[in-house]
Amino acid sequence: MKPWIRSFIGLGGNLDNPQQRIQNACDQLGEIRLCRRERVSSLYLSEPLRGDTSSNTDQPNYINAVVELYTQLSAEQLLDELQLIEQQHGRTRSHSRWQSRTLDLDILLFGNQQTRSERLQIPHPELMNRSFVVQPLSEIANNLRLPSGVSLQDAVNKPDFKPLKIVAKYQPANQPIPQAQPPTSLERRSHSA
Repeated sequence: MKPWIRSFIGLGGNLDNPQQRIQNACDQLGEIRLCRRERVSSLYLSEPLRGDTSSNTDQPNYINAVVELYTQLSAEQLLDELQLIEQQHGRTRSHSRWQSRTLDLDILLFGNQQTRSERLQIPHPELMNRSFVVQPLSEIANNLRLPSGVSLQDAVNKPDFKPLKIVAKYQPANQPIPQAQPPTSLERRSHSA
């Protein structure tokens, strides 16, 4: 039996009701074969990255989150599963890195692996430089160390680190909505008195 590998998936999007899309994608991550979703961060609001300013000046803000996922898949197999989810959400791939998108799923960390291929680079190369990754990741894995030995707290403690606003907590789709409980007989008597 293959070992379970602890991985972290970054989620982001800024088109077509991104808050609901991120919620739905978190649900879908828990349904991937040979995967077990553990912790899910809050959903955070972030401004678009300003890479080449000609292509992203009028973008809406993003919603971001991070999911802790244990998997028996290889990193490449997991990437295939993530790209299927992106496609289900209408994601189209272009050569521009800074365009708006319905959903972006990135493998941030995959155990202690360090991988560099045409398709995949783990740890994610910009992990420590992006508050929309660092903040949700530190919410669910505060004491995390990267394979290089660098602490996630090093990024949080940088003087230029800008905390993001939480816009929602993750709510699993299959979680029952709390119902109002009928009053007990004692409460009914006190209200009628």
